[in-house]
Amino acid sequence: MRFKFSLVAAAALMIGVVPAHAETLHARWEQYKAGRAMRHLSVDGQKAMTDVLQAHDLLSQGKSDAAIPFLYDAQKRFAAAALDNRRFMAAESQLQPVPGHPVGADHKPVVGSVTWVPVGGELVVTDTLAPEKKAAAQTANQQLKAGKTQQARQTLAIVGEDADFIIALAPLERSQGALNRARVFTEGRLTAQAVEALNDLLDGVVFVSDDFVEKQPPAPAPTAPAAPTPAPAAPAAPVSEPPPAATH
Repeated sequence: MRFKFSLVAAAALMIGVVPAHAETLHARWEQYKAGRAMRHLSVDGQKAMTDVLQAHDLLSQGKSDAAIPFLYDAQKRFAAAALDNRRFMAAESQLQPVPGHPVGADHKPVVGSVTWVPVGGELVVTDTLAPEKKAAAQTANQQLKAGKTQQARQTLAIVGEDADFIIALAPLERSQGALNRARVFTEGRLTAQAVEALNDLLDGVVFVSDDFVEKQPPAPAPTAPAAPTPAPAAPAAPVSEPPPAATH
């Protein structure tokens, strides 16, 4: 009788313990998935795009001097993103743009296989999400836009698998070219042309699914430039013979 009671008591305890344990595992799993999704983003690429957006806003207001530091920082960030392992090589025709996020009307496809950098992420907010998850998704998107990846990761875990995570890709070389033009125009106080150059950069962005990026192998590490060949040593000067001693 005592043995049967012990089994009943243990079963009663497990009713309370198992769901709590399952909830903990589920929360950890959502945090893991959120971390995996964020891991695909280039930190420097994100910051570069944040700088680009800041510069674009300032230039649109005619504030050229205030925009210049953001353009310089964006150049440095893109240069750093060219060296991290988040970038990958692909032709634009291989990309799979997500439904609902088509490229812009002024988008010009890149030709050939180029380097793509994940410069941002976004949660797709739909009406089917519960109100608290919709609010969390909107908060996460604001955090991602501001480059606050760590906070967005925590918020993304609240949403879980109920929302799709999509990634913004920028063609590296074309983006760097547009950014260089924007800087030159800004320094020359040609604000309209600088804004147009940044528009070209932003129009080049393509949104793809997180799963697509997951399957891409990282681009090979850039090769270091070959060390210059040392110049041949100059021939040694001939040793002159001492003059003969005078005879007396």
